[in-house]
Amino acid sequence: MRPRHATDRLPRALRRPRPAASRTGIVARTVRGGWKGFRAARGDARETLGPARRLGALAAAAACALLAAGCGGGSRQDAGEPAGTFAVRLVRASFPAKQTIARQAKLEMVVRNTGTRTVPNLAVTLDSFAYNSRYPELADRERPVWAIERGAGGVASPPVESEQISQPGGGQTAYVNTWAFGPLKVGASRTLSWRVVPVKSGSWTVHYTLAAGLAGKAKARLASGDPVHGKFAVQIAPAPALTHVNPSTGHVEAGQFPLSP
Repeated sequence: MRPRHATDRLPRALRRPRPAASRTGIVARTVRGGWKGFRAARGDARETLGPARRLGALAAAAACALLAAGCGGGSRQDAGEPAGTFAVRLVRASFPAKQTIARQAKLEMVVRNTGTRTVPNLAVTLDSFAYNSRYPELADRERPVWAIERGAGGVASPPVESEQISQPGGGQTAYVNTWAFGPLKVGASRTLSWRVVPVKSGSWTVHYTLAAGLAGKAKARLASGDPVHGKFAVQIAPAPALTHVNPSTGHVEAGQFPLSP
C-alpha cells in the first residue's frame, strides 16, 4: 500500500499540492516566494539520451579507459638491464689543467673491460661542463663553462645530406651530461674523447663517473671493488694566448710574431 503523505490528513482546502519533478528528476521547493532548495525525486521520469549523445558518451568513456591504461603501463625502463657489477679499468684519463678562452681542448678516456662478462652499456657522466649563474632574472641559471664541439662516440657516416647530423657525438643520450657507448666485450678497450672550447674563465672542477648501464642496475667497478670516478681541476685563462703563423713553415706557433730587423 502506498504510504500516506503528511498532507493527506489535512482537510482538502488546506492541502498544498506536491511539487512536480522535472525531466531531470530535480524537485524545487519555494518558501514565501523564494527558492528554498532542491532535491532529487525518486521514481520520477529520467531524461533519455538520443543516439548521437549516447555515442558521444561511449566515445568519452573509451578515451578515459585508454588514458588510464597508458598511465604507468608497460615494462620498467630498467627491465632489459642486467643487475650486477662489471670490472673495468680506466687506463687513461686526461684533460689539460691549464686552458684558455676560445682555445679548443680535448678530454679523453681509455676504458678496458678487465672482467669476465661483457659490459652491457658503457656509460660516462661528466659533471659538469656548466655552472649556475647568479645574474638576476635569468630563465635558466645554468650557463656553459665549456661549449661541446664534438661529443664522444661515433659520428654520422655519409650520406647524410652533405652534413653530419649528430654533432654531440654518437654516444649522446636523453640525459644532459651522460654518454653511452654500448657493450664492451671482455678484454676490449675503448677510447672516448670530447672536444670542447672554454667560454668562461676561472677555476673549475669536472667530475666523471663510469657506469655499466643507464638504469643503475649494472655497475662498473675497479678490481678493488671501488666505483670508477675521478675529477679534473682546470684553470681557464681569460684571454687566448698569443700565437703567430711561421711564414717559413706555415704552422701556427705560440708567442708574438717576431719583429723584422
